[in-house]
Amino acid sequence: MNPDLSRPRPARGEEHPLLLPLAERELPAGRHQFHKERLMAQIHEDLRAADIATAAAPAAPAAPARATGPRNPFLRRAVFVPAAAFALAGALAAGFLSYVDRGAADGPGSTVATGPALTTRIGTADPKGAPQLLDRISLASASAAGPAVRADQFIYIGSKAANTYVKTVGDKSTLVSLPLHVRHQWNSPDGTKGWLIEPGNTGPEGVTLAGRDEKGNIPTPYLNAPTHNYLAALPTDPDVLLRRIYEETKGMGNGPDQEAFTTIGDLLSSSYPPAELTTALYKAAAKIPGVVTVDEAVDAAGRSGIAVARLDEHSGQRVEWIFDRQALTFLGERTVQVQGEAGEQGLIKPGTVLYTSAVMTRTVVDRIKELPPTAR
Repeated sequence: MNPDLSRPRPARGEEHPLLLPLAERELPAGRHQFHKERLMAQIHEDLRAADIATAAAPAAPAAPARATGPRNPFLRRAVFVPAAAFALAGALAAGFLSYVDRGAADGPGSTVATGPALTTRIGTADPKGAPQLLDRISLASASAAGPAVRADQFIYIGSKAANTYVKTVGDKSTLVSLPLHVRHQWNSPDGTKGWLIEPGNTGPEGVTLAGRDEKGNIPTPYLNAPTHNYLAALPTDPDVLLRRIYEETKGMGNGPDQEAFTTIGDLLSSSYPPAELTTALYKAAAKIPGVVTVDEAVDAAGRSGIAVARLDEHSGQRVEWIFDRQALTFLGERTVQVQGEAGEQGLIKPGTVLYTSAVMTRTVVDRIKELPPTAR
């Protein structure tokens, strides 16, 4: 899911990015997670830097700290953060600071543990195998029953995720990874109700994902911020669907082909598309130039599989969709640096896993915050 954090990416080629319509949009489902993690990392580093500086020289101001680096896939189209996202960030910050006041498990002023950067063996890419593999995957997905969801029910997605970034404190930069963590997310089919629980980040009760724009209106869903109802209405002819994806993402990302691949990957990993649409998405992906297969990839849960991938030649990062070798079911997604170096001081080397996720449970439940048996 990559371009650098500082580069704006206007959505749908609209007006000047500072105009109100962009500021009103909901973030797509999966992108709330990354904004929250970055917010937590930023607050954590600021507090820790302040503690260190205060202990060393009480009268002197703390040195600034920041967490920078390439974004993970869930931040691709979320540069101009909508009002609802700011509300989410505020709720997360409030919960975080309350937690700090009580004292964190890993020391005063700390809730985000970081460790050595995630690395992997770079799998071998086959430029000729993608059409055949995606055809098999589309057939497998067609035989799976899609979600039948009533208006009063909720789509539940339980997943695991972790990401890597360059952490800078004072004048020292290091490459670190946030620990693997679990996410529980619920969304109503129309997108008006939602909830997120992410242990260690949102607190045990979680935060709401529902919200209206600054005018009190319910945001209109679109391709990069879809609801289940919106997905159910998309065309299932692969050519028509791909043409729509190219049209709606024109001018975004690092080229139309990479952006189309990214968009399809987001829909596969961060939502629960109906079976007919899932099949069409795989067939559409097979038509995108530069899509390859990768012989070996591992998701965030440690499940090994085969991948469908595309290299972003601007960043040297490869986005990989990981599938079970036998059943060909979607397991998760990851972004790997495969060419060149990135980040401050070139700390992100080939083999670095910038983002990894694993979809553990995807189903329909009757109530918000209801955990299916497979997620307990």
